Amino acid sequence: MTLIKLMYEFIKTGLFSVGGGLATLPFLYAMSDKTGWFTHADIANMIAVAESTPGPIGINMSTFAGFKTFGVLGGVLASFALGLPSVIIILIIAKFLNKFKENPLVEQTFYGLRPASMAMITAAGLNVAKVALINLNAFNASNNILDLFMFKALILAVIIFIAARKFKLNPVLLIAISAVVGVVFKF
Repeated sequence: MTLIKLMYEFIKTGLFSVGGGLATLPFLYAMSDKTGWFTHADIANMIAVAESTPGPIGINMSTFAGFKTFGVLGGVLASFALGLPSVIIILIIAKFLNKFKENPLVEQTFYGLRPASMAMITAAGLNVAKVALINLNAFNASNNILDLFMFKALILAVIIFIAARKFKLNPVLLIAISAVVGVVFKF
């Protein structure tokens, strides 16, 4: 029954996460809160793994979440379930696209989806920043403002941001550098 629930949750995620892999993050946070299968910190790790491995981030994250929850079978079923709605929808759209691609209602629908997907990706990014850069537990325990921020992570984020903007470094290189820094400085 739990594997069926896993598939249901990822079919729902695949059906409604319009905008790419990062748009799955709000659904993963909700799934985490609802099921307890993984934590918000696990989601941050999923992002790190999914961003640094080849393939679509949403599928990589669903594989990671499914594997963490139910092993190899969970990883396979979660990935399948996440992709299933897209495949079905694409097959349906492909059958009728030529008839409707110039339809103003279809164009307006896709135009309306843009801000929704942008909002979902922004919300996901803010949640990732919160998990990666802020330590509310340490702050609540000590009430010391210096314990609120993870300064090593903040410094790394600023350096990576500047390097990406100023020097136009390859994102793969930035990910590799971040991984090495994380290991060396024990993030």
